[in-house]
Amino acid sequence: MTSPTRPLPVAPHRIELMIGGMTCASCAARIEKKLNRMNGVTATVNYATEKATVSYADEVTPDDLIATVEKTGYTAALPPPPSSAPPAAEPADELRGLRTRLWVSAALAVPVIVLAMVPTWQFDYWQWLSLTLAAPVVVYGGLPFHRAALVNLRHGAATMDTLVSLGTLAAFGWSVWALFLGDAGVPGMTHPFRFDIIRTDGAGNIYLEAAAGVTVFLLAGRYFEARSKRTAGAALRALLSWARGTSPCCETG
Repeated sequence: MTSPTRPLPVAPHRIELMIGGMTCASCAARIEKKLNRMNGVTATVNYATEKATVSYADEVTPDDLIATVEKTGYTAALPPPPSSAPPAAEPADELRGLRTRLWVSAALAVPVIVLAMVPTWQFDYWQWLSLTLAAPVVVYGGLPFHRAALVNLRHGAATMDTLVSLGTLAAFGWSVWALFLGDAGVPGMTHPFRFDIIRTDGAGNIYLEAAAGVTVFLLAGRYFEARSKRTAGAALRALLSWARGTSPCCETG
C-alpha cells in the first residue's frame, strides 16, 4: 500500500522498522495510515517484506514510531546493526510451527470431510467422532486466525482473519448446539449428500466439515505464503551480499 504523496519534513531522518504480526495487506494499510497521521512522518509499509520505511522529523523519535505501531496491535523493532560477519541462517521456528499446525489439522480434518460427504460410511455415532476430530482443528489449527481477530477487535478493526474466525466458529458452534440440544446427536443420524435444496429447521444439521475444511484450506494458504516470502527474502539477501562483494563465491584464496 502506498499513501498519497505529501511534502517531506525538513531534513528528515530515515529508518526501516521490522514489523511483526501482519496477516494480510489490510494490516499493512492500517499501520501505514497510523504512522502517516503522526506529525512530520511519512511512512510506507510493505507487507511482503514486513518492513516499514519511515521518514521523520527531529521532534519524532524511533521509540515514538515503535509505540504507534504497537498501539495499532502489531510489533515493531529496529533492524539489527550491520555486521562484518556472514549472516547466520534464519531460524525456521515460525515456519516449522505453521507446518506442524497445518499437518496436524489436515490429518484430523480429512476424516471429518470424508464422513460428511460419503453417507454410506456414516456409522452409528459418527457425528460424535466428527466433533472429536473437528474440535482441535477449529481451536488449535484456527488459533492464528482467532488471535488476530481478537487483536483487531480490540482496535475496532476487521480483517480477513475476522471473517475466518467468525465463519469457522459459527459453523462449529451451531454443530455443537445441534448435537447436544438438537436432533443431530441421536443414534443412526445421517448427513445425506444432496444437490437440491430442502428446507429444514436446522436442528439436525451439522457443519463440522465446513469448519474444519475452511481452517485447513486457509492454513495451507498461509503456510505456502510464508514459505514463499522466506525463499524470496533469502534470494534478495544473497543478491545484496553478492552486490556488496561479500558473497563467498566472490572470495578468493
